[in-house]
Amino acid sequence: MKCINLSSEEKLKEAAKSVFLRKGFAGTTARDIADAAGMNIALTNYYFRSKEKLFVEIFKDLFSLYCTNTVKILEKPIGLKEKIIEIIEEDYRMMKEEPTLVLFIMTEIHRDCENLLPELSKYKELLKGMFIDQIAEEVRKGSMRDIEVEHLMPIIIGSLQFVFVGKNMHMKMYSMSEGQFDNYTETHKNHVIGMVTNYLFQSA
Repeated sequence: MKCINLSSEEKLKEAAKSVFLRKGFAGTTARDIADAAGMNIALTNYYFRSKEKLFVEIFKDLFSLYCTNTVKILEKPIGLKEKIIEIIEEDYRMMKEEPTLVLFIMTEIHRDCENLLPELSKYKELLKGMFIDQIAEEVRKGSMRDIEVEHLMPIIIGSLQFVFVGKNMHMKMYSMSEGQFDNYTETHKNHVIGMVTNYLFQSA
């Protein structure tokens, strides 16, 4: 019986994940989730009590999916310049493969930062650990421009995210096909790598 319940719970979570990604928290109803899972609303309420509780669980899973590989890169025993390039490459890969995930996370944190902020704590702590120590060491040696991590990460991530968040606008503005947009983002990613690394390490 326990296995059946677990299976039903996971089925509801997968359905909720799909609906939340497509419609966001505000646009999703318990009926939407139940319909997507092929279950009744009573079961949805039985397992998760409320849409809010289910959403927080889903957000935690999706945010973990988004940052897991970046966290691994931050913990790698490699040089700082190599690490920054890998972070850019990983952010590009994630946004290309899961563009709705990036927009979902940004939108929902903006909507309810106070309640969702605890889910960011692990990532925040890692940024204060090995990564920030590496930055401090490179700055001390004079091999890197002096910059705080709270400025560095938006420079790295924001430079790529805007292109994907504004995909429809870019495709319309520059008359791009899907294939042309893929080439455009690949070229843009390489520009970002050059721009960030040249700024940080060649002008120190």
